[in-house]
Amino acid sequence: MARFNLPDLGEGLQEAEIIRWHVAIGDVVAIDQPLVAMETAKAVVEVPSPHAGTILALHGQPGDTIATGAALVDFDTGPVAGNAAGTSAGGVVGHMPTSDAELPAAAVRDNSSEATHTRTRAVPAARDLARRLGVDLASLRGSGRDGLISVDDVMAAAAVTLQPPASAMRPSAPYGEAGELDVLRSLRRAMAQSMSLARDNVMECTVVDDADIHAWESGNDYTARLLRAIAAGCRAEPGLNAWYDANSQGRRIFHHIDVGIAVDTPDGLLVPVIRDVGNRTPDALRTEINRLKAGARDRSLPPADLRDFTFMLSNFGVMAGRYATPVVVPPAIAILGAGKVSRDVVAVGDDIAIHRRMPLSLTFDHRCVTGGEAVRLLAAVIADLELPN
Repeated sequence: MARFNLPDLGEGLQEAEIIRWHVAIGDVVAIDQPLVAMETAKAVVEVPSPHAGTILALHGQPGDTIATGAALVDFDTGPVAGNAAGTSAGGVVGHMPTSDAELPAAAVRDNSSEATHTRTRAVPAARDLARRLGVDLASLRGSGRDGLISVDDVMAAAAVTLQPPASAMRPSAPYGEAGELDVLRSLRRAMAQSMSLARDNVMECTVVDDADIHAWESGNDYTARLLRAIAAGCRAEPGLNAWYDANSQGRRIFHHIDVGIAVDTPDGLLVPVIRDVGNRTPDALRTEINRLKAGARDRSLPPADLRDFTFMLSNFGVMAGRYATPVVVPPAIAILGAGKVSRDVVAVGDDIAIHRRMPLSLTFDHRCVTGGEAVRLLAAVIADLELPN
């Protein structure tokens, strides 16, 4: 028998959810034949078979979350339909463990002695957070598959003495009826983890102002104009187009401007990334915006389109809302929110007029960005947006 463990799907993520099996127990499969569709926090990935053989067991049902390195499929790799058992690693990006051992729980060498110990299984963000909060991972029982420790597990342990009893936090059901539990999965689960990480790792401050766009000529593309304005702002204050490195207590400033755009989908929030916005034409920006939004909504974007943004944009005003306090997602340090354009009464010299204005909310990480830097970037954004075209 050969056991196939869930490989690293090439995104640095520690788990994935089973969407659908393409095979059943007893099926005969060939090398590279699709076995299962797995959904990570970012994309849906088809996992091919690393062996030719007969399916003996499937570890999990649709909706189950499987940790990277945990058992996925068992094979009988005896001769199958004229094809000797194969041992190819298949076509999945990253390393594919095929032994019975689960990599996250593998024994590691203690250099101070000949003894070995079992490493506590935790996602990287949880391990880093535990180190900073002084939480002993070995004392925790993770809520993930096979005891995998998450960020929320660490936060629960760290805050146990600071929070009111769970019974006090649990809302009572109206009229004595229990509400339906909607378990967070996929994008919503990833959002919850990202927001917890942001809450505990960013000192957020938000400044707001309005851009008077009354002089805009017809046909202006709102999102493309916002991206161009962000590029202008980052040129004026490059320090906000950066990542914060907590270990070195510094910020890594980038010369390219890669903007993550928050896209609302039925499954939750997704943030595709538009690369090098400062060097693209308006038409090129619009083409890329359309591609990324379509791919986000049908979950067809590759992982490369969903990571490593250097700045963020939330254009929530296309639906509703004027001002907001957008959340900075680390390691980025700034996000611009654009609210709903409205017709406001404004003073023009000694006269009163009605102008179209776009409300803007800039949230920044005050650990590494000063208020002066933030408002200078916002002023440059506004100046660019107030140009006629």
